[in-house]
Amino acid sequence: MTTFLKTTALPTHGAVTLPQRDYVSTAVFREEQERLFANRWLCIGREEQVARPGQYVLVEIGVESIIVVRDRTGTVRALYNVCRHRGTRLCESPCGELSETIQCPYHAWTYALDGRLIGVPDQRELEGFNKADYPLIKAHVAAWEGFLFINLADEPEPFAEAFAPLIGRVGQWNLAALRVGRRYEYDVKANWKLLFQNYSECYHCSPLHPSLVKLSPPTSGENDLIDGPILGGFMTITEQGGSLTLSGESCGVAVGDLSDDERQRVYYYSIFPNMLLSLHHDYVMVHTFQPAAPDRTHITCEFLFHPDTLANPAFNPDDGAGFWDGVNREDWHICEMAQAGVQSRAYRPGPYSRRESLSAAFDRYYLDAMGE
Repeated sequence: MTTFLKTTALPTHGAVTLPQRDYVSTAVFREEQERLFANRWLCIGREEQVARPGQYVLVEIGVESIIVVRDRTGTVRALYNVCRHRGTRLCESPCGELSETIQCPYHAWTYALDGRLIGVPDQRELEGFNKADYPLIKAHVAAWEGFLFINLADEPEPFAEAFAPLIGRVGQWNLAALRVGRRYEYDVKANWKLLFQNYSECYHCSPLHPSLVKLSPPTSGENDLIDGPILGGFMTITEQGGSLTLSGESCGVAVGDLSDDERQRVYYYSIFPNMLLSLHHDYVMVHTFQPAAPDRTHITCEFLFHPDTLANPAFNPDDGAGFWDGVNREDWHICEMAQAGVQSRAYRPGPYSRRESLSAAFDRYYLDAMGE
């Protein structure tokens, strides 16, 4: 049985917010790309994005471009978007469908969908050349509950170890069977860490989110994961049988076999360094982050529903998705204001409240991961 700890009872041990350089420094941002985003499991979306052989999406991680494609055997591959001849990018469109091969637009070197080099024009002009020596460089891929993850490290931490706190904990939400019913893209002028810190506390909810606190009390939260790369817990829904929607009512059938308590709660988990997972009884909300600069982050927000909900002609995904789009925009705006403030010469790290204990825990883990 999972043990939850009252959010208001968790000490911050005198923690203060991060120093200015961690929000504004180009050097710190570049180090994050190498230490964190090139060495951690990053959520890149749902398996349904590459449901058919040949279907692909491009994933940008810092300066890297990765082709995530399902090959002819049904295996999902993550291939660097770099031709082995002159380094040319192979694919330009952010998503699409390939036939049997991937061909370089420069000199027509041709690769199978599993990355093998299978065709080179005028191969006789290449002395001592063997196609088997020049496959596309691969990244590591993992699938979990319908989500896809990639890792650019040569020898990454095993996925099962990295995600151990969540594996077996969220099965009742039936995540693998859910499907995307609505997607939003945001470009936020704020550092990615400010967004994680904001998500990790509801100290700000009363002044910032009147529509949210009406449906879910900001002091109702209890946490179960309070240290490490995955942090979070739940908050309660005020109305019995209600939901976090514009109508205040459920916007679909239950996503899985949930208990009465689980139907009356929303579970929020931040997954270092690029994923936020919000589990409702009638839908699931997922944010994925792509840091673009010290002061800019691209965010994809997807809403997952039970297939029976999506098949209902009366279903309106904007009841839930529209509610959170409003809350999201309130959060993005205040994070942009925070970014503007921390850039000032007047900024000094300030103390965390007990109600911000998970934000302080995020900072501790971040500093440890950065070797500070």
